[in-house]
Amino acid sequence: MNSTIEFWKMSGSGNDFILIDNRDGRIVDNAMGPLVKKICRRRESVGADGGIFLIESDRFDFGWRFLNADGGEVEMCGNGARCVARFAYLKGIAESMMTFETLAGPVSAEVTGQLIKVTMPKPNGLKLDIDLPLETDWRTADFVNTGVPHVVIQVDSLSDYPVFQQGKTIRHHPMFAPEGTNANFIKVIGPDLLEIRTYERGVEDETLACGTGAVAAALVSAARGMVESPVRARTQGGEELRISFQKEQDEFTRVWFEGKTVIVYQGQLHKEAL
Repeated sequence: MNSTIEFWKMSGSGNDFILIDNRDGRIVDNAMGPLVKKICRRRESVGADGGIFLIESDRFDFGWRFLNADGGEVEMCGNGARCVARFAYLKGIAESMMTFETLAGPVSAEVTGQLIKVTMPKPNGLKLDIDLPLETDWRTADFVNTGVPHVVIQVDSLSDYPVFQQGKTIRHHPMFAPEGTNANFIKVIGPDLLEIRTYERGVEDETLACGTGAVAAALVSAARGMVESPVRARTQGGEELRISFQKEQDEFTRVWFEGKTVIVYQGQLHKEAL
């Protein structure tokens, strides 16, 4: 590995990522996790919720490896997918309409300036009223996998909710061992709007937004007959993400997720930051 590594830092609705074009394979697979864990440290290095490596793909425009801040690789990240799509377009790696390879399957994206729209993997494992002991302020507790696992808890008020404490407990609950789960707390405002706060596995904290979590919240709420496509999900960072889908009985298809991206800066990572 060279003494310096070129990178971009980008944000999708407050979810921030470090992106590296690794199509030449200079960062080998087993070095990715330790590198991401080091450079995602806030105040000591670049700081981010995760790291994204673009890699070559034989079938699509490119592939990716996505790792959370703890260095652990996961299948999918909605906000990360939006950022990597814009990165690839601006770097000339792909056209404005593209498809890239993830561990959760191929993801298609459309770039329109800062606004990025991506398809989501077909959700699976939807289960309403899961057997978690209900807290007194929980209305419902549901589960769905939108590329990564998500528990969705409906509550009456989010502004002062103990997301970190309860999210951490759910994330490590034996029901979801050994991989764990993400935990979302939502309030349905109307038939096309919900509010959401998320404790993210791998970041091990609340984040300002979670794309797969917003999709999970929309789908669970639709399964309960509380919202209809398209749904706006108002995040802790203040942005409203847009989720659209088709629903036939208990099946969801053509799930799209849309929101803005921001380029924070471009730079070179020095070896002293490692």
